[in-house]
Amino acid sequence: MTDRVYPSSKQPTNGTAPTTTSAAAAANPSFPATKSQLYGASRPLYRPQTKRHRYRRSCCCSCCLWTTILILVLILLVAIAGAIFYVLYRPHRPTFTISSLKVSTLNVTSASKVITDIHLNVTAKNPNKKLVYIYDPITISLITNDEIDIGEGSLGSFVHGNKNTTLLKAAITSSNRQELDEASAGKLRSGLKSKKGLPLKMKLDTKVKAKMGALKTPKVGIRVVCEGIKATAPKGKSATIASTSNAKCKVDLRLKIWKWSL
Repeated sequence: MTDRVYPSSKQPTNGTAPTTTSAAAAANPSFPATKSQLYGASRPLYRPQTKRHRYRRSCCCSCCLWTTILILVLILLVAIAGAIFYVLYRPHRPTFTISSLKVSTLNVTSASKVITDIHLNVTAKNPNKKLVYIYDPITISLITNDEIDIGEGSLGSFVHGNKNTTLLKAAITSSNRQELDEASAGKLRSGLKSKKGLPLKMKLDTKVKAKMGALKTPKVGIRVVCEGIKATAPKGKSATIASTSNAKCKVDLRLKIWKWSL
């Protein structure tokens, strides 16, 4: 009887052909990912930036440039207008002189209070042919060279016509009877006793605007300072006339930001 040999159910370990699964694994071996692959997987995609910031910057530069050009053009136009105005009107400053200063009362009491009664005449001249000055109410003060207040007065508003001379009259008093300190009172008493007279100066403050036909300028503050006045105290009831022959007046523009001296 012939013996039959049956194949074993176990897969041969050596020398036999690999199965389908082992063949696929051999064909596509798996290796660990490299650093570049890991970095590329986690890095976001590159998206090119727009030129919005450059556009805004260029717009700002353009605005600054045009603003500067506009300001320069305005300055040039103002300068041209000023030159035309000067050629057409030839403006001149008004002048002020002290015509007379009559002292009726000027003394210092034992209580160091000043009593003043002074009558002041000021002549204002407008030398312009086409320019009219319009003055607001005027305040006047008399002080010594040591800045001791003697008295105050006021003048009403008025229109100063072209080529016009106006006489301004004011009363300077010290109705409030300002009390002085001992040093100021002593200086004032010695000045009143001096034979040369008491040196005084007048301050006139107001606002004025100019008119040229239908055109009017804005109001500006002015201060008139007159120095060189010498007053003597009256003796008895007769008033004395102060010396004003050497008095000189100066006009200053009183602006908020700066001051121009005329």
